[in-house]
Amino acid sequence: MTQTADQDRPATEPPAFPMPRACPFSPPARYAELRADEPVSRAVLKVNGKPTWLVSTYEGMKQVLGDSRVSANLKLPGYPLQVPVPEELLQTVPLTFLSMDQPEHTVQRRLLAPEFSLRRMRALRPRIQQIVDARIDAMLAEGGPVDLVAALALPVPSLVICELLGVPYADHPRFEHWAGQIMNQDISDAERGLAHYELDQYVDQLVTAKETEPGDDMISRLIAANRAEPTVEHSDIVSMARLMLVTGHETTANMIALGTLALLEYPEQLAAVQADPELLPKAVEELLRFFSISDAGTARVALEDIEVDGVVIKAGEGILPLNNSANHDSSVFPDPDTLDIRRAEARSHLAFGYGIHQCIGQNLARIELEIVYGTLFRRIPGLKPAVPMSELRFKDDAIVYGMYELPVTW
Repeated sequence: MTQTADQDRPATEPPAFPMPRACPFSPPARYAELRADEPVSRAVLKVNGKPTWLVSTYEGMKQVLGDSRVSANLKLPGYPLQVPVPEELLQTVPLTFLSMDQPEHTVQRRLLAPEFSLRRMRALRPRIQQIVDARIDAMLAEGGPVDLVAALALPVPSLVICELLGVPYADHPRFEHWAGQIMNQDISDAERGLAHYELDQYVDQLVTAKETEPGDDMISRLIAANRAEPTVEHSDIVSMARLMLVTGHETTANMIALGTLALLEYPEQLAAVQADPELLPKAVEELLRFFSISDAGTARVALEDIEVDGVVIKAGEGILPLNNSANHDSSVFPDPDTLDIRRAEARSHLAFGYGIHQCIGQNLARIELEIVYGTLFRRIPGLKPAVPMSELRFKDDAIVYGMYELPVTW
């Protein structure tokens, strides 16, 4: 028997989303209850009070993200957007390919995909290694304590994405500021709108310059490929470049800090990685699964009535498939709340999403994390937190979970 949005609702008020974590290393406790008792459930968004559906199981998440009857278009009325953007501003913001449906999404993804192939990303390993070594050299020269977020977690992915795109690294503080403003839930609409505008203007000027003076970089190659076989407009290349700038450092930076802290807090896991560097790829997959840092990137809206786990979600209703819940589903990951770097099924995680919108930069993220974790603990084997866990600040209500600072010493 199925139910709809108007049938068989629980008598209690739906919870507010996002939900609080009781422990920085654990998903919200409510997720386990939902998986067991109500895998498709109602919630209201804290940011605007809008209703949405939560899908909390692994199979449920895969079903939603693989269904062509759901849309990633954040401009649709029911979309569960978690940033307080006024409707009039939202409608003026160009869609990135992350928020596009077929066929537009396929066109842009096909243009970008060669830039993030495994072969091309593996070729970057020596340069990424140089960047990581240089940042650790600077940490060692400064001496502890240092903030790992400012000294390593943010600069490494920022330097890498700047080089990939052909962005002068001297400009990285500007786009880090814009990215932070865009994702900040605690600033005014005017401030967020200004950040969108300034970032768009910067990237537009950058793309325009490379149309006349190309270099050996991703933006220049996208321009050349599009000239050879025109499929997108100038504005589309601007949108793709802006997306890579914002997402190319924010998520990886948060995983660098969180993963470092987790390995420090699980010394037996760290010791295993230090003793056998061949475990690093598995450790990266397990850390990605363990933290699953965003439940926002997989937001969707139903285009038609669909049934998930016996519940009918009506056309026009928003859906949040929770990857931090799906990746702790014990039917797929036994003892899911335990960090186990030898976990055989870790790579089955959904931290990069699922389906046609699966993260295009996942090969780069994996390589960056492997190099950072491996190099950091090899070169500074005595690394340790400089403050108690209770003093650390985590991004509990941010769109992407992470840490504001991580003071470390050795």
